Amino acid sequence: MWVTVVAMKAIAIKAFGGPEGLATVELPDPVPGEGQVLIETEAIGVGGVDALIRSGVLGAFRSFATGHVLGSEVAGTVAAVGAGVDVSWVGRRVWAFVLQGGYAERAVAPVSALAPLPDGRSAVDAVTIGSSAAVAHFALRNAHFAPGESVLVRGAAGGLGTPTVQLAARAGASAIAVTTSSPARGERLRALGATHVLDRSGAGEDGFDVIVDVVAGPELPAFLDKLNPNGRLVTIGLLGGPPPADFGTALFAAFQQSRSFGVFSLDSVPDADRYAAIAEWLASDLEPVVHDVLALEQAVLAHQQLDAGEVFGRIALTPR
Repeated sequence: MWVTVVAMKAIAIKAFGGPEGLATVELPDPVPGEGQVLIETEAIGVGGVDALIRSGVLGAFRSFATGHVLGSEVAGTVAAVGAGVDVSWVGRRVWAFVLQGGYAERAVAPVSALAPLPDGRSAVDAVTIGSSAAVAHFALRNAHFAPGESVLVRGAAGGLGTPTVQLAARAGASAIAVTTSSPARGERLRALGATHVLDRSGAGEDGFDVIVDVVAGPELPAFLDKLNPNGRLVTIGLLGGPPPADFGTALFAAFQQSRSFGVFSLDSVPDADRYAAIAEWLASDLEPVVHDVLALEQAVLAHQQLDAGEVFGRIALTPR
């Protein structure tokens, strides 16, 4: 619900396609409804899914209209609460998941989708770790990863890949290979726990128990062939676009290897488990990998960097 009392700045999609389709607009302040809180945003996470929505790629899966305000992950201070919410939330610094509208000076979130920020954890750190660490955590669980197994993280240098490398190392992977676009990025991934650095094609290494794939795209079948017998590939992103319609033939061609493929979305995790995991990782010593911190009005630049493949880790926007 919107009221027209106070205006705020936000970033909306004026035209689907390139980053230039984003524009700074003024919108009425959101008002928290029952079970919701209003957050004065201090930092806003910029993720690959935002670029997919903006480009129109996700239009085949969900309906997005022009005027849509991107952003699902913010951190800041609770400024007001709706009916049924304990007023003690007011003034607390939190990480929050919002259904839409995160690229704004203020945003509304369900009180059930909050995680308090520990002392010493900045808002930028929070939106860098937040849902990305949760995706990595549950993706490895979804892949039935066990200590001592080998892992390949495909597309490892981004906001989802960097925490996946760190969590696989912490969980006792015997080897962690990564695909990335340059030796320099590979060295940075080694510092996070990678043991083998491959180019984007993954050439030169085969035989992985688990592959966590952020890319998908036309090359996905070739990565299915890199799995060990009983190996599992879990796709958590579509940065390279959808895979070929017949990609499953690679699994059937190696039927006796008992390899498996799955997709993972954080939406499939019960809310209580999801936000408990986020709170746990925010309170941990997990390293936030921040590529850049930009002003809210620089959202176009942030998306240009995403589209160019320049981002290592994650970008955060700050409204003030």
